[in-house]
Amino acid sequence: MHIVIERYKMKASIWLTLLGASLPIAATVGTDFPALCQDFLPHTKATNAHRQFTEYVPAGTNLTLPYNDVTCARPDQVVPVDLCRVTLRVETSDRSSVTTELWLPQNWTGRFLGTGNGGIDGCIKYEDLAYGAANGFAVVGSNNGHNGTTAALFYQNLDVLADFAWRALHMSVVIGKQVTQAFYGKPHTKAYYLGCSFGGLQGIHSAVEFPDDFDGIIAGSPALDFNNLVSWRASFFPITGSTDSTNFINISTWKHLIHPEVLKQCDTLDCVNDGIIEDPTLCNFHPEVLMCTNSRINDCLSPAQVEIVRKVFSPMYGEDGQLLFPAMQPGSELEAADNLYAGKPFSYSKEWFRYVVYDPSWDPAKFDIHDAKVADGLNPQNIRTWPSDLSQYEQRGGKIITFHGQQDGKITSFNTERFYNHLSTSMNMSPSELDNFFRFFRISGMSHCGSGPGAWAFGQGGKPAATMTPFYRNHNILAALVAWVELGIAPDTITGTKYANDKPELGISFQRNHCRYPLRSTYVGEGDWECVLP
Repeated sequence: MHIVIERYKMKASIWLTLLGASLPIAATVGTDFPALCQDFLPHTKATNAHRQFTEYVPAGTNLTLPYNDVTCARPDQVVPVDLCRVTLRVETSDRSSVTTELWLPQNWTGRFLGTGNGGIDGCIKYEDLAYGAANGFAVVGSNNGHNGTTAALFYQNLDVLADFAWRALHMSVVIGKQVTQAFYGKPHTKAYYLGCSFGGLQGIHSAVEFPDDFDGIIAGSPALDFNNLVSWRASFFPITGSTDSTNFINISTWKHLIHPEVLKQCDTLDCVNDGIIEDPTLCNFHPEVLMCTNSRINDCLSPAQVEIVRKVFSPMYGEDGQLLFPAMQPGSELEAADNLYAGKPFSYSKEWFRYVVYDPSWDPAKFDIHDAKVADGLNPQNIRTWPSDLSQYEQRGGKIITFHGQQDGKITSFNTERFYNHLSTSMNMSPSELDNFFRFFRISGMSHCGSGPGAWAFGQGGKPAATMTPFYRNHNILAALVAWVELGIAPDTITGTKYANDKPELGISFQRNHCRYPLRSTYVGEGDWECVLP
């Protein structure tokens, strides 16, 4: 199977001729929108909801967020369109509550958008609220039941943990739809979801447990098989050792010695020397070539360090020898060195074991594979999220697009491939059959949810370059999902954009079409690539 694609350079000024027509925008709501917003009483439209505030926010406002936890690193957000901002606190038990925020744009398309979270945090992704509102969605986000990026509030409180694992998103969507209908005077037409990392898991979990919540779901770089992901991340600290250990490989060595060697061995497997490994599954990295010898005493690794690198790029197996989590993909060193190989515990894993699995005295340096068994056996609120059947979601007509950066340094992209193959087997569906409702795109040259040397901006939300991608289905994954749900046009490729210095205002460096799995992007010469079935 072949789909011809190409990498090419262009200027931002030719977007319109290249991308085609956009999806339509619905009529403006009301003539006195500010007054409509100020008089709106959203808490009377939803169960157990308490209004914190309702305010009209004009386009261009740099909205300060003084009550946002400082660890969320979101002190402000530019509002792109005129909208009504609604914030509610919803009690979920006598010891837990969720803060839910809706942005209701004046120019509403009739569409509704739910947004996810990340890590173990309780941070509303205001950049995704802005992105959704800018494209005409009534959009909702929540703090997932706690504020900030710590798991401390999960300790001995299953209600807060339930909010984090599933309840906050579902409840926010239910209430968000009620408030949206009350505000605009009519129900939404279609409901969508956008999330990455833990937000990707939230999307898949929603498809399983609440298939009626969304007509279409984007689940980026999903943190699936969550308990084993937590353990996999925890395993790196005992492998690398602390920064003062004898054989510790410092961050600079990972970035300036090991990563260049990975590229030297694997970059040209796709026949193009561009600093991007198109398909890391083809890369069988040999770290021993970096071993110190009598003639090479500088810029090299000791035998013990070579073994550390081998372990870093090896799968995690359980006590019974069964695969628990796949290996880190080669090419991810630039990001992973700062997060997983830095000689300190990965914070999310440390906190999960301290505040959910064990207690605050747990020592991350003593992690072993038995801890992984304990964590997955506990599986609070069924947070694991490794479904074998999505038939309910398929049968209600739902569509799912997932994607994963091929140099993700926080969640190995091999895990999403494993999930796709698991679904294909467990649902007894070939890839062409799965394509009817579930499509997976491998994004070469992209780190965790965004950034990297590849064409990584494609409307996935999050970073500015991604949220500023015009809303055209060939170049914007959210627009592609809308077209699939509403027009029946399924995406065969997703075209990513690499902006100069990752700044849209500086123009486009190049673009690249990313193939749906299991097709592989294959170079065929003269700047042309094809999506080929291996």
